[in-house]
Formats: sequence, C-alpha cells, structure tokens
Amino acid sequence: MKNIEVQKIIKPVNSSDGAGVKLKRSIGVEPSYYDPFLMLDEFGSENKEDYVGGFPAHPHRGIETVTYMLHGEFEHEDSTGSKGRMKAGDVQWMKTGSGIIHSEMPAMTNGKLQGFQLWINMPSKLKMSKPNYIYINSEEMQTYKDDEKKVKTIAGKFMNAEGPIKGHNIQPIYFDVELKKNKEFNFDLPSTHNSLIYLISGEIKIGEGNHEVIKNSTLILLTQGKNLQLKAGSDSKFLLISGKPINEKIARGGPFVMNTKSEILEAVNDFHNGTFVK
Repeated sequence: MKNIEVQKIIKPVNSSDGAGVKLKRSIGVEPSYYDPFLMLDEFGSENKEDYVGGFPAHPHRGIETVTYMLHGEFEHEDSTGSKGRMKAGDVQWMKTGSGIIHSEMPAMTNGKLQGFQLWINMPSKLKMSKPNYIYINSEEMQTYKDDEKKVKTIAGKFMNAEGPIKGHNIQPIYFDVELKKNKEFNFDLPSTHNSLIYLISGEIKIGEGNHEVIKNSTLILLTQGKNLQLKAGSDSKFLLISGKPINEKIARGGPFVMNTKSEILEAVNDFHNGTFVK
C-alpha cells in the first residue's frame, strides 16, 4: 500500500470576482489546472462590503461548479429555471454543459459569509450536454462522527456515511472533516485520482515525510497513492477533495472551458448572439 505524501503546499492568492467579492484563490493561479479541478476559491468575510455585490448573472459552458456554504446564505437563479436559497451547510452542484446563465447573490446584508467554489472540468463528450442543477440540502447529507472526528460526505463514502453525488464520471470524493487535536485521520483513496486537502483552520501533518508547518487557509496537493494518513496539531477543519483525471487538452476563456480555441470563440459568439442557452 503506497502512502500518500505532500506534493506541494500553496498559500492562496487574495483576489476578487463577481461584483467585487473578495476571496482567496488557490487552484486557478498556480497551479492553473489540477486535472480535473480548474479552480478553487474560498470566499468569506464578516465585512459586508467584501461580499454584498455578489455574483450577478454570468455564463458558463463546459464545466461543473460546486458551491459549498459554511456560513451565511446565497440566492441562486439560472436559465434552467432553477431558483433557491442556499443556507449554511448546503451544496449547489451545477453541471453547466452546453451553457447556463446564473447568478449567486448574498441573501444577507451583514454577518459572516463563508464558503467555497470548486470548478470541475467536463470531458469533451459531456461539454455540450444538457445543463443540470443539483441542490443538496445539508439535512440530506450523511455524516460520520466519533470522539475524534466528524466527516461530512458530499461525494464518496467514509465508513457508513455516503455522499449524495453518485455515478459521476470523475468518481469524486468531497469530504468536510473536523479533527480534534493530536488525533489521526486515515483514509484509502483511489491510486488513480488527483487529490488535495484545503485546510480551513487549525494545523495538520500529512504522511510520514517532513514538510513545512501547514496552518489555516492553505492548499495541499497530494501525491498519488492509496493510504492517506493525517494528524492534527490543533483542532482542525479541512476539505478532502479527489477526482479521476480526464487527461484531455483544454482551452480556457473566462467562464468557458472547452478543448479548443475555436470552441471558446463559438461560446463567446453564442453568448453575444443570444444563442448561448440551447
């Protein structure tokens, strides 16, 4: 059994998106792509000026966006007719396929807002498929809990807790893990997958090799292997995300990710010509 070790430790870059929402971006900068993951943002602030502008209506094609809320509420509306309010603990998993126009606006004017958005690439055979919006209420998600840890499963399975996202082409794993000080988290990952940990708070040590101290809001890319061993240096909270690489060339153009530049130009033309939503 090959142990998983730290491949690279990355401190997110302060950035902004939408109508001035302040965020910390890790994937999408360096690395710009960690197949099949295209972007990972942490947004969060107790200052309403950092988030009140939200993400007004904008298009996507060829990707999946996964929004996970920790604190606060967002209102979602899109061109498929889907509409709803995300609250703390909920997940929005959107397969944009051939094209979707959506908005995500804060349903609050004060208090703490915090969450994550992950972009997942779609294989060429699915990029022009029909858009699909999946809303997952936190009450529908299964959680494993013992005296040492709590594992919320969005995708994949931990012990007897299984996430609601199933039958997906990248066979994703998406856990929200809370681990107490000096306790260990052990999990077998598929050796074919690219995997990462995003440390939200606390301090952790990964694997058997030596690496720099990892604390708070840090992305850790992991080596491929099977056995993940992790120990908390303090009470810690982190995301474990893993997926099977797609292994296709990509072309990027803002909110569009396709396989060729000509397909990006087609997406841009469709959007400007009013033929984007199929």
